Amino acid sequence: MKISIVGTGYVGLVSGVCFSDFGHNVVCVDKDNQRIEDLKKGIIPIYEPELEPLLKKNVKAKRLSFTNNLEDALKDSEAIFIAVGTPSRRGDGGADLTYVHEAVKEIAKLSKGYSLFVTKSTVPVGSNRNLIKIIKKSNPNLDFDVVSNPEFLREGAAIDDFMKPDRVIVGVESDKAKKIMLDIYKPLYLRDFPIMFTDLESAETIKYAANAFLATKITFINEIAQLCEKSGANVKDVSKGMGLDGRIGSKFLHAGPGYGGSCFPKDASALVETGKRLNTEMLITKTVIDVNERVKARMVDKIVSLLGGEMKDKIISIFGVTFKPNTDDMREAPSLVIIPALINKGAKIRVVDPKGYNEGKDLLKGVEWFNDVYKSAENSDLVVILTEWNEFRALDLEKLAKLMKIPRMADLRNIYSKEEVLSFGFTEYDSVGRGKE
Repeated sequence: MKISIVGTGYVGLVSGVCFSDFGHNVVCVDKDNQRIEDLKKGIIPIYEPELEPLLKKNVKAKRLSFTNNLEDALKDSEAIFIAVGTPSRRGDGGADLTYVHEAVKEIAKLSKGYSLFVTKSTVPVGSNRNLIKIIKKSNPNLDFDVVSNPEFLREGAAIDDFMKPDRVIVGVESDKAKKIMLDIYKPLYLRDFPIMFTDLESAETIKYAANAFLATKITFINEIAQLCEKSGANVKDVSKGMGLDGRIGSKFLHAGPGYGGSCFPKDASALVETGKRLNTEMLITKTVIDVNERVKARMVDKIVSLLGGEMKDKIISIFGVTFKPNTDDMREAPSLVIIPALINKGAKIRVVDPKGYNEGKDLLKGVEWFNDVYKSAENSDLVVILTEWNEFRALDLEKLAKLMKIPRMADLRNIYSKEEVLSFGFTEYDSVGRGKE
């Protein structure tokens, strides 16, 4: 089966590579000429484990190709996946569908015969219904269907998520479109991975509801962490006790500096805006957004407190600035709030991150970048663990303490224990939600 993927960002590239590995003939198209040239050479614009070798494997097998010519990409295509960006609009936080609308209009004008438009981009409820109107206006005689097929990929684990999904959601309105989608996902269907067919509106809502709920779990445990610090309880024990309840589950119950990334902040804001549009106030999601911002501010206060309130010319070494490990994504990362706040208070910031430099160098002004945690810690007043990369989980704490001017640690991911850190020569240690430590 020939598939066209419009957009070679995170979702489009992962989807294209994985579909080609299913055995489909996939053409990925993008207007960014440099990106297409790089992809043809095997140069990937994002960091995602396992993606590069899988891409090269399928390019070599001639199942995967890249082009900037949309008309060529659409020839003989049996399904056209739209995977362009839907960033937050300035002002109201709703999803900006400009790129989706432009792509659909261009595709419709170039399409001949039956065309299946599959929306991979994250779009608010009602968007696919509106795309039908746009397509009809752009090409009144076109025979087509529109399908909603939202993605549920975790950055850092996207390949595994695509190949072994919890579920595949398909919003569809015709038997013809349903059959094509079943054929596309046949490798998953044959291995009994759930494929759920719904109407367009339900598929759109499932995506936003899932992300808003996960953001709520993270924010809830961060609020409980604050309570634990005041009461003397240990949030790790509280999280474990909650997670053992099968109705709750243990995932996304890890206290830290707040959620970030490409999905949760954007989708939570878009859900609130969708509620306004439909005159249905999303009170829980609004509160989640507000509390998440307060969590970041509380992390700044925690760091200031560890330094005794005196920040001028203090050297702080930050370990990790991406929003999570195993990705180079800096979008809405807590570091983008915490680090500027510390700089504004007079601190000198050093940064170490295995993959964060390319994105972070333009977003974090006034910081000094290091490749080595121990070099960054020399003569520093505090180290802060902000992202839980594996290389920060097994630090030589004794060596680290000896290199520092004053050995203090703010462990904002609860990797270590206070007893362990102090035993290696640190004088002060603080974490998130562990009141008696």
